[in-house]
Amino acid sequence: MIVKQAANVLDLLEYFARNQRIASLAEISHDLGLPRSSAFNLISTLVQRGFLYEPKPRAGFYPTPRWLALANEIAMANPLPEQATNLIEDLAQASGETVWIAAPNGQQAVLLSVIQSTHAIRYTADAGKQVPIHLTASGQATMSQMPAKHIAAILKKATFTRYGDGTPMSVPEVEKNIADGLKRGWFCSASAYSRDLGGVSVPLVMDGSIYSVTVAGPLFRVQDRMPDSARMVHDAIARHFGPDYMRTHMPGLHRLHG
Repeated sequence: MIVKQAANVLDLLEYFARNQRIASLAEISHDLGLPRSSAFNLISTLVQRGFLYEPKPRAGFYPTPRWLALANEIAMANPLPEQATNLIEDLAQASGETVWIAAPNGQQAVLLSVIQSTHAIRYTADAGKQVPIHLTASGQATMSQMPAKHIAAILKKATFTRYGDGTPMSVPEVEKNIADGLKRGWFCSASAYSRDLGGVSVPLVMDGSIYSVTVAGPLFRVQDRMPDSARMVHDAIARHFGPDYMRTHMPGLHRLHG
């Protein structure tokens, strides 16, 4: 269920992030598909709370720095350990591809921290993006560390929509992907959710919570390099968390040696 008023606030914030310019009431109403009265009430509320202002009289509205101040305060209390941030910074530099840490969120996997590739053609993702947990490498990596009853509960509610040639289309196929990933020591997807994109993912258990770290990019660049990328992730985890970390924290996951 989506709360419309909350969705409107988020849509407005994303609207300003995309356009990066002052917008009038009429523009906001038209571009977001909101009745003029709804747009007026939304803007008025945010102005009164100090989140929007008029840089020039009757010129339109723009977000105030209050958004940034709140975001910085939230980021300062980021539950991700510094080791995890250092890990993806290391992997982004080493791989040249987009790297993120994701966590399970019901039927979805949510990207918590993302470093974008600098390539012109790349996997584009932002923190907060959610992907189907059962269809993606990021999600299946997290599922691999869950109790069997939790996996069964997720798969019982799962829906199967064909997004690309590599989309798993049944519960047995997802279960096989998870078993294969554990045996191999890493999880992969290719055109599973995002067409012509793919990557590798490895689970990461920190402070009793399950995450996954993923290196992803366009298939023409990453598909043949997936085993090397997986080894890169394993090596980086060993550097940042210790050589015995995977053995003691990731039950059932095959370790890569040499």
